[in-house]
Amino acid sequence: MRVDHVVMAVRDLERSAASWARLGIATVPGGVHPRWGTANRIAPLGDAYLELLAVDDDDVASGTALGRAILERSDGGDRWFALCLADDDIDGTAARLGLTVEPGARSKPDGSQVRWRSVGIEDPRRAGDLPFFISWATPETHPGRTAVAHPAGHLEIASIDVAGDAEAFAAWTGGASLPVRWVEGSPGIRGVVLDAPRRAIEIQGAP
Repeated sequence: MRVDHVVMAVRDLERSAASWARLGIATVPGGVHPRWGTANRIAPLGDAYLELLAVDDDDVASGTALGRAILERSDGGDRWFALCLADDDIDGTAARLGLTVEPGARSKPDGSQVRWRSVGIEDPRRAGDLPFFISWATPETHPGRTAVAHPAGHLEIASIDVAGDAEAFAAWTGGASLPVRWVEGSPGIRGVVLDAPRRAIEIQGAP
């Protein structure tokens, strides 16, 4: 397993993208998720990426666990929502945790579609400090590989600050080696640190 992406819940994609741009992080339009009534913007980082995720269709989102969670999490400010791990044995992980593998898709602005299989993203048993898992059906279109020039230069995820239960996290991920730093606070993703040529960039969410 390895870090695939980290999701921040926001209310306004353009405003949040402008905030990241001031840090030297470029984003590109991702597309829409018809199933959840959400839309996103992507900060590509090669084999990984950061995601800004917002509700795009209130009617659809209000009827889904994910849509409601994004609205709740972004109430009062942008906040980190979840860590996602790329999993080469997603069926085995689902069986180990007693979860269901779910298909997913996103329509890109050019009309093409990105498809994947995921585990745990909407499951109520997944606490906020625990990741969900993904396996890309179209790895050649992985969002992290989208061509973009970040003003801050080449960026990579250095560490992810997580508050919560480290033992439960290790059991959930099968003891995977991940760039996680355990910090104090209510359970969840508390921050992401990027390596950059001139200085590290730390992205915190609202308290």
